[in-house]
This record gives sequence, C-alpha cells and structure tokens, in this order.
Amino acid sequence: MALGGAQLSRLDDLTSWHADWHGLRVAVLGLGVTGFAAADTLAELGADVLVVAGPITAGGISADRARLLGVIGVRLVQADLNADPDADQGADPAALRDLALHRPELLVVSPGFHPDHPLLRWAARNGIPVWGDIELAWRLRDKVGPAAEWILVTGTNGKTTTVQLTATMLAAAGLRVAPCGNIGVPVLDAVRDPQGWDVLVVELSSYQLHHLSRGGPGMLVPWASVCLNIADDHLDWHGSAEAYRAAKATVYANTRVACVYNKADASTMRMVEDADVEDGARAIGFGLDVPGPSELGIVDGILCDRAFHEERFETALEITTVSELRARGLAAHHLLADILAAAALARSFGVLPAVIHDALEVFHLDAHRIEVVAESDGIRWIDDSKATNPHAADASLAAFESVVWLVGGLLKGVDIDHLVASHVGHLRGAIIIGTDREALRDAFRRHAPRLRVFEINAQDTGQVMPDAVRLAADLAELGDVVLLAPAAASMDQFTDYAQRGRMFAEAVRDYLGGEAGDESASTPPA
Repeated sequence: MALGGAQLSRLDDLTSWHADWHGLRVAVLGLGVTGFAAADTLAELGADVLVVAGPITAGGISADRARLLGVIGVRLVQADLNADPDADQGADPAALRDLALHRPELLVVSPGFHPDHPLLRWAARNGIPVWGDIELAWRLRDKVGPAAEWILVTGTNGKTTTVQLTATMLAAAGLRVAPCGNIGVPVLDAVRDPQGWDVLVVELSSYQLHHLSRGGPGMLVPWASVCLNIADDHLDWHGSAEAYRAAKATVYANTRVACVYNKADASTMRMVEDADVEDGARAIGFGLDVPGPSELGIVDGILCDRAFHEERFETALEITTVSELRARGLAAHHLLADILAAAALARSFGVLPAVIHDALEVFHLDAHRIEVVAESDGIRWIDDSKATNPHAADASLAAFESVVWLVGGLLKGVDIDHLVASHVGHLRGAIIIGTDREALRDAFRRHAPRLRVFEINAQDTGQVMPDAVRLAADLAELGDVVLLAPAAASMDQFTDYAQRGRMFAEAVRDYLGGEAGDESASTPPA
C-alpha cells in the first residue's frame, strides 16, 4: 500500500492551517497528552483520523480521552503496543488490520514510541511518512494572526527550568509568550490558542527531535535555539550515544538569529559549528567564567552580557549578581548556567538586561528541583527527584558539601560509576532505592568500600520513602544535606518523578513531626 507521488505531493502542500487538510487519512499512535492533541487538531482540520493506543483502563485519564475521541469523530483502536521490537513483524495483528483498512496517508507518532517499534517499521515498509507532533505544529503555526516565533530548548538536563526562565523574561518585556512542548503543554495546543502568541518557547526532548524533518516543507526555522548540555541518557531508546547526540544537534538546524551553546560542554559547541543555519545567525556562548565577546558569563560575582550590545568588545552589561540569586535559592552552578542560557535567548529577542533582572526577582523553581522540603536540627532535606539521570544528579550533588544521598531507580542503560567516583569524597552515606541496584552496589564497593551504604528492601511503594527517610536521619549529622537525587528514572516504583518527590517530602514531614520506628527495614549491600 505504498503511497503514490500525488499523495506525497499533497503532504508537501500542507504547510499552513489554512491549507486543505480535509479528508486526509491520518493514523495517530498514542493517546497521551501529545497523541490526543494531535488527534483533536487533525479532527478540527477535517482529517479522517484513526488513533491506535494501548488498552484503556476504566476511570483513568485515558478513558476520558477515549470518550472525547468519540465526541470529535475520531475512531480508536486499542492494541498491544508493547510487542517485541526485535520480532520480524512484532505488531499487534488487530492494529495492523485496522491500519491497513484505514489506508493512512500520514502517521503522527507520539514521542514515547521507540524508533524500531513494529508499527513504525510497518509504516516504513509501506512508504507512509511519519511526523512527530512538533512538525505538525510547525506546519499549523499560522492559525491565529501572524505566526509566533519559536525558541527551541533542549539538553540532557535543565530544559524545563530554562524554558520557564526564558518565558518569564520575555513576558516581563510585555511579550505574549507560551512555554510549551515537552514541558507539559503540547505545542499543538499553543498554536491553537485563540489569543495567539508572539513567541513560543519550546522544550524538545531527544525523542521529539528524532522525528523532526531534516529538510523539505516541514523543516523548522527557529528564531533561536540552545542545547544546554549533553551526557549519555535514553541510550535504551536511541540505541547509542552517537544517535542520542545527533538527535540533540538537530535543535540548531536552520536557526535564524542565535545558536546558544554551553562553553563548558564542547559537544554543544561542535553542534553549532556543524549546524546548517540561516545567514546571519550568531553563535552565542554561555559559561560560569569571564565572558568574551559574543558570550554571557560571570565577572566578580556579576552575571553579564558581552553578546548583545554594540560595545561588547570593550564592555559588558550587568544582568544580576550571584548574591541576589543566592538569596532566592538560585545560585547552584547548574542553575546559574540555566539563567545565563535563558538570558541569552531573551536578549536575542531584544529583552533589556534590567527587565531580565526584575524577572529573576520573581522567578520560582518548579517542585522537585532542588526543593528544600524541611530544615531541622541543622539538617536540610532536599527533593531533587527531577534528577533522573547521572548528569542531573552530578550537578545536584556538586551544590552541597556533605550529603546523605538517596539514589536509584531505572538507570536506562547509562553508566553510574563515574558519578559515584566523583562524589564519594563528600558523602556521609548513601541509601539505594529502586530496582537497578547492582551497578550502584558495585560502584560503591569499588570507590567507597568504607562508606555506609544501605538498600531499601520494601516491596510496597508507600513504604520506600518512610524507610529511606528514617535511615537517612540516622546517618545525617549537623550541617548535612539529605538529598534525593536519584540519577535514575522513577517508573520502577513510582508513577513518575513527581510522585517520587511528593512521597519523599511526605515521609520527611511525617518523620520530623513524629517518632521514628525501631524496626530495621534495610540491609547493607552484600
């Protein structure tokens, strides 16, 4: 059922909300937030839409979305989407049958689908183009008034914070701005908002970047872009570190004004050097050291800009100071880097340094990002559950002098050894949670054989954090930080990193408000 040239030509013409999408046969894979937004958008455009999703549990969010699909005239097929990707065919036969009957001219895939998923292989064999939600949103960006400019943000860590910082700075300048994308608000919802926007600040995961068009009518042309940092992550999804980095590098393609990179991460600089950008686009570096021309950095405790003013070869413009940021809990090194990156993006759009300064005065970090849960008897309890990989945990651990570390979960195929080796010198002790324990056990044995390390053996999710908190309290001493920075994903024991963080905070408050139990709930690693 390979598509003919006329059908492919029709897709090439679909580069506007006002193009003729009516009757286009589209299959949407997934019924999460992104999948539903795609189906809803395409139905509004008059396309003939079939959604393929996993089994729907009665009473859940997916059930509500499934019910709404019927209201908007979209058909739903429930299928086993966890088929073996290594199998020759692998896909649910019922899903294949319904897809074949639908004869899709286009497949829109939600970000979580592995590139080798059987349904994507089926689409490739049949010559069916595959778009992600980002390409679809880009093509439809002109629904309301003049299309908004796009600022793209990716990186292994710091994406959401940088998107929020950038949006706060742009909003303080009076611009209509929407933070969207992987931050939780689908870009398709943003482009359909009837009030319209001046700027979309779009957080992009490596999954979303993987599916972007490298050329042709669906190719993004952003105002500015940044890759904040790169460390091995999601290798189980991409298949290799090289593929992961290649996906991240896509963020810089066709940038018009500013390609912002991290001076401390040579990989991001090479991405900019290798990127095919629009004429006139500038490379703008940021770092925690003294900035050169076309850079943002720090001089004597002052965050400053030597990139976006005419006298940048002789002087710098002050943005804010480290001491002011410290008073707001924003002075950890990785947060300073995020602030400088966001300031570069905002400055590329003409936001004045004084406006950025005032925006930082009112900015607050999201929950579960180096969030102080409690302070008692000279011990601080900090929730950084969002540190879901070693790179993020490294930044979090580096912010504190003496730490009782709660670590573990799903390691997603990444190496934990270097992280442990880098921080054993300032660990008071460690408590291992989660299922991927062997690599952590080995790393602690190798690099810190005398460190007090315990494992939580609780089978009940509700007991994991109470047991961990009680042990941490026994280990911690005056001046210590008890830090939840798991360096791993959470889905082995928790719904997501937010639930993991909430349960940690609840356990801390319960412990500090009551008496600790006596029964041991853990064993040292063998």
